[in-house]
Amino acid sequence: MKLSLYVTLAAVAFAAPSFADDVEAGAKLFTKCKACHSIIADDGTAIVKGGKVGPNLYGVVGRPAASYPDFNYGDGIKGAAAAGLVWDEALIAEYVVDPTKFIDSHGGTGASKMTFKLPKGGEHVAAYLASLKK
Repeated sequence: MKLSLYVTLAAVAFAAPSFADDVEAGAKLFTKCKACHSIIADDGTAIVKGGKVGPNLYGVVGRPAASYPDFNYGDGIKGAAAAGLVWDEALIAEYVVDPTKFIDSHGGTGASKMTFKLPKGGEHVAAYLASLKK
C-alpha cells in the first residue's frame, strides 16, 4: 500500500510542470507585453527594454495596485487600489485575461487603460515577474 502511494506521488511530481518551466514560458510570453511595459530593476538595469505606455513591472508582485511612481494610472485601477488591491501572482494572471472585467470585480469601475488581453499563460507571466525580484 505504502509503495503504491509513493509511486503515485512520484509520478504526479514528475508529470507536473516545474516553476522553472513557468518562468521560462512567462519570459517568452512577456514579449507580447513589452510593447507597452518595460522591466527596469531598482538600480536602473534594463531587464526588458519595452514601452512606456504601461508602468514598469519590476517588483510588481507584492506592490499595491496603481502605485508605481510618476505613472498616470486610469480611474478604474485607482479605484481597485483604493479598495486595497495588492498584486500577487494569481491576481496578475486573472487581470491579463480581461483587465476591464478584473477592475470591475476588484473595486474599480470603468474600462482599464490596458486593452491587451492574454487569454492563456497569464500564470506563466506572473511567475516570470515574481522571479525577477526576490
